[in-house]
Amino acid sequence: MSRLALVTGGTRGIGRAISVALRKAHYRVVANYSGNDAAAKEFTAETGVPAVKFDVGDFAACEAAIQKITAEHGPIEILINNAGITRDTTLHKMTPQQWDEVIRTNITSCFNLSRLVIESMRGRSFGRIVNIGSINGQSGQFGQSNYAAAKAAMHGFTKALALEAAAKGITVNTICPGYINTDMVRAVPEPVLQKIVAKIPVGRLGEPEEIARCVLFLAADEAGFITGSQLTVNGGQYML
Repeated sequence: MSRLALVTGGTRGIGRAISVALRKAHYRVVANYSGNDAAAKEFTAETGVPAVKFDVGDFAACEAAIQKITAEHGPIEILINNAGITRDTTLHKMTPQQWDEVIRTNITSCFNLSRLVIESMRGRSFGRIVNIGSINGQSGQFGQSNYAAAKAAMHGFTKALALEAAAKGITVNTICPGYINTDMVRAVPEPVLQKIVAKIPVGRLGEPEEIARCVLFLAADEAGFITGSQLTVNGGQYML
């Protein structure tokens, strides 16, 4: 039987591309979502990927969802922590709620889901955890102290968990996309978007499918010697 992957935020944007790519590569896939029921139903009808609604920032909700997914589909062997939100504003205007919502969804979710699948992965001596970070967690971004903090923390989490899990056949890696052609980026006013693209050496936005290809590479059985790594996919905009 093919391996089972869970993709959080897996019905839209980069997450959708990841879900579709994994399914086309003959993995079994479950996609998480938190909002639009009609859109999730349409996603499942179009892709054949079941969508499960739960709040990735709520440990109890995640626990119930993992139990349900495991009962219906089997153990999760590949976890893609992709769910993320923005609540952009400068720090002197940021509310505690705006801070907490971003931290909860973008990094607490990584703890929640990883904690709930790691014991099963350890017991099976196999696991792949891929965390979707951001260029803005590497370089910082005006008006995103909450988002940048969460995405920067993600890689520290990745490295620590990679060290803990390596001996059990589990790899943990981060992919850091640059500016990708998604609804979120397309919503940026055109003059601002043009300035962003002008700073990208390859001269264009990335495509969600380009991030999905990176996920396929890291999720493969053959990628067992890559762990604790940060894969930067940004068209040369920010070079480590």
